[in-house]
Amino acid sequence: MIQLTGALKRFGPKTLFEELDWLVTTGERTGLVGANGTGKTTLLKILAGIDGLDGGTQTLMKGVTVGYLPQDGLSLSGRSVFAECMTVFAGLRALEEEQETLTARMAELDSTSAEYAQVSERFHRAENEFRARDGYAVEAQVGAVLTGLGFGREDWKRPTEEFSGGWQMRIALAKLLLEKPNLLLLDEPTNHLDLEARNWLEDYLKQYPHAYVLVSHDRFFLDVTVKRIAELWNKHVNFYSGNFSRYEELKTERRAQLESAYKNQQDKIQHLEAFIDRFRYKATKARQVQSRIKELERIERIELPPAEQAIRFHFPQPKPSGRVVAEFRNVAKSYGAKLVFSDVNFVIERGDRVALVGVNGAGKSTLIKILAGIEPVTAGEYTLGYNAASDYFAQDQYKELDPKVRMIDDLAAVAPRATNTELRSILGCFLFSEDDVFKAIGVLSGGERNRYALARMLMVPGNFMLLDEPTNHLDMRAKDVLLEALEEFSGTVVFVSHDRYFIDKLATRIFEVGDGAVHVYPGNYEDYLWRKQGGGTAAVPAPGEPGLEAEEKAPAAAPAKPATPPPPKPAADKRLNPIKLRQMKERRRAIEDEVTRLEVEIADYEQALANFKSAEETRSVSELLSARRRDLESLLAEWEDVAQTIEANR
Repeated sequence: MIQLTGALKRFGPKTLFEELDWLVTTGERTGLVGANGTGKTTLLKILAGIDGLDGGTQTLMKGVTVGYLPQDGLSLSGRSVFAECMTVFAGLRALEEEQETLTARMAELDSTSAEYAQVSERFHRAENEFRARDGYAVEAQVGAVLTGLGFGREDWKRPTEEFSGGWQMRIALAKLLLEKPNLLLLDEPTNHLDLEARNWLEDYLKQYPHAYVLVSHDRFFLDVTVKRIAELWNKHVNFYSGNFSRYEELKTERRAQLESAYKNQQDKIQHLEAFIDRFRYKATKARQVQSRIKELERIERIELPPAEQAIRFHFPQPKPSGRVVAEFRNVAKSYGAKLVFSDVNFVIERGDRVALVGVNGAGKSTLIKILAGIEPVTAGEYTLGYNAASDYFAQDQYKELDPKVRMIDDLAAVAPRATNTELRSILGCFLFSEDDVFKAIGVLSGGERNRYALARMLMVPGNFMLLDEPTNHLDMRAKDVLLEALEEFSGTVVFVSHDRYFIDKLATRIFEVGDGAVHVYPGNYEDYLWRKQGGGTAAVPAPGEPGLEAEEKAPAAAPAKPATPPPPKPAADKRLNPIKLRQMKERRRAIEDEVTRLEVEIADYEQALANFKSAEETRSVSELLSARRRDLESLLAEWEDVAQTIEANR
């Protein structure tokens, strides 16, 4: 559909890419990846016809329609959300109006006249075209897309100007998906979507009838939506077949092959040069020397691109808190007449990594603000554990910063013992390099200031970190740095994120916020989805929930009835793909680690019960022991399912 030949693009004195040959076909399912600043957005704009080339040619097939969604900056007004989406079908609406006009015209004409026959013929052509373009289902299509992207029915009639920038981008995305251009170009389409809307978009794109090229920093999203990766690196675009996980494998293999070929070539060059230097002035070897010189000149030198610098960051490990870090007992929160949640009971323990999930507006940010002590509870009791020191990162954390201070000076004030190299290293992790570190905070964009605020907080973290959307505005490299540091962090973490990969790798428990309640699930996001789909007990009751109360009221002499383990998952009809199998093996190892941790905690609780201190302490420890035992039973049942699946795929 679109062909780039020898494409060259510069940004000022900097060359973004050169010698690019790319034929975008009708079946294109490509993910465009690369570090920030390499030119991904520019390349999308070139494909969209918004920007031009500095060299090479671009050819667009006749009749091809292209739709482009930028990262942000779109603003819509003057219509309701539903009416704005219906503008996509302006041609169909015109056909519908024409049919109405023709119907009225036929009613006025003599059915035996020649004019009536002409009008009737035009009416039938218009009606057939209207049916062929599915004109009678457009309103249903609009409703399905708006619902999938998180708009409730009450939002459909609201004026678009009432919505924030993120929701405006959702409306723009809805219009593009309804328009169904031959080539869909999406620049960070998941930036403004919650997990539910992101999951819906994944399914929509899998069934999209035409081609698309997208930029995303979400590994999981790329894994399930694309079949090809175009990597912008070192002024060139390299193509890899497969999804993002396959791209990482192929890239490693390609680098190893290139290094091996480079080494072999260097050995050959050194051998030729040694022969030439040794016999250059020996007359009997003159012909052989000349032959070696010509051979040396004919060699096309292999160049190794610079290796990507590996960045690692380690948190300063905080002082340990008590075993119980935070506890909710019958907590309710409301704003006036609006109830956010009620009767919420849970315990967060030292070392937990809790992900808060739920649709936008369900109350995730409210819950994390209560944990941070910023919002009071309306009813019930929230207790912060012994020696627990919370540290809160908000989505608008940058508003607390002094706009006049330079980044590196502000960071030095926060961590006075850090060297200049260490300060620049942490700023580099969060995409501030070279002279960027000397910028005043006030000149940074909103996304840049949020990135800096996150880096600033991580220099001196508390032992109870509360992170609201820490992965926003981070590329994959920065996310990996943050993820690795959080995995090694010895404290407790509660976080909100819309990045599936990030949640899967980090979370040990899932708190689902929605419908006025908070439900607790053990494991990561994959485990949570499995349980939601009926793969096990829906949720583990937290202390204070009905399941536990019933257990407490049972007669003391009666033996505790063992929890019924979740039924085994049905065997798959087909073998798992290598990526899913690898994820299953990683999950098995994670379960084994979690089981070991739970067994140690259970032993600690049992030991604590043996040493009576007070009735209140005994009751509290008994509740925690019951909850941990249920978690252990659930994990052991899951381990058996995972182990059986792995064994079946050997």
